[in-house]
Amino acid sequence: MPVRSSRSSVLRWPDAHAVETALRGWAARMAAARPEIRRIGYFGSYARGDWGVGSDLDLIVVVEASDEPFLRRAANWDTGPLPVPTDLLVYTEDEWRKLRASGRFSDRRLGETVWVYVC
Repeated sequence: MPVRSSRSSVLRWPDAHAVETALRGWAARMAAARPEIRRIGYFGSYARGDWGVGSDLDLIVVVEASDEPFLRRAANWDTGPLPVPTDLLVYTEDEWRKLRASGRFSDRRLGETVWVYVC
């Protein structure tokens, strides 16, 4: 989350480098703890480089399989250690393959996705 400077009451929003560094550490810890993870990436304003104060981090996690319904999967992931709010989408490999083939996940988003972990 935003941090307060030690000499000022002004809040600073983490820059893209700080966010990606934190995300890469988080992804490594998640991959070590969850062998079902196949990919972790981000898209949106941080991936495009047009983030600003208040921007969230749009995350994609692809797992081998899941018994949880899509809408409940993200609740099982602790993104609290990340320095900005997140929108997390968790897909199974099969769902991700079908989504990409259907064109429902836009080519632009696919093209801008930065993968920080790939198994």
